[in-house]
Amino acid sequence: MKYLRVPFVSTITAATAITDVSFFLNGATRHSIDNLLWSNSGYKPNVSFAIAYTSESILLKYFVTEKYTTAVYHEINDPVFEDTCVEFFIAFGDDKNYYNLEFNRLGTPLVGYGPGKQDRTLLQNASISQIKSLGKMASEPDAEGHIEWELALCIPLSLFVHHHINPLTDSIGRVNFFKCGDNLPEPHFLSWSSVDSPLPDFHLPEFFGTIQFI
Repeated sequence: MKYLRVPFVSTITAATAITDVSFFLNGATRHSIDNLLWSNSGYKPNVSFAIAYTSESILLKYFVTEKYTTAVYHEINDPVFEDTCVEFFIAFGDDKNYYNLEFNRLGTPLVGYGPGKQDRTLLQNASISQIKSLGKMASEPDAEGHIEWELALCIPLSLFVHHHINPLTDSIGRVNFFKCGDNLPEPHFLSWSSVDSPLPDFHLPEFFGTIQFI
């Protein structure tokens, strides 16, 4: 099972602009989302993420290069998984329930909580709207015709309304990171920690890796 150690950052606060968060994460260690799942074509976007945390927030940035991109959803808790989408699932401590945070490249969020795919409760808009996001896409495709885009996120700990997790230091949980695009010309499913399932399903916490906030 994969293991992720997340560093603490003291120089970023709740008042820090998301542009500065994005710039900081450009220099952080990147982790690949490179397990290609449920694929017939073999098409595999290049996806990685950087992650850190503060006394108030989890900082996360995705870096994506892919052939197709779309973003038609703009409202909180829209089905952004149908767009070009990146996802972050996390369970704190020994909780059997977990949060699923899903974003299209515009930063439109969907956030739920529960024990499995069929038992999700969407969080309230007032909580989700606390998330700061900054998306950026290259103006032109690269030499191979692929599109590069990034999404930086500042996720306040107050979002996790079913837990009291401040501070995060020394805490351990379970986590996975994903990339998908259900309605793209070539749908795809990628994960950080591999998922063993005959059918597409990211909501399998038994395949989450371990996360430690150090």
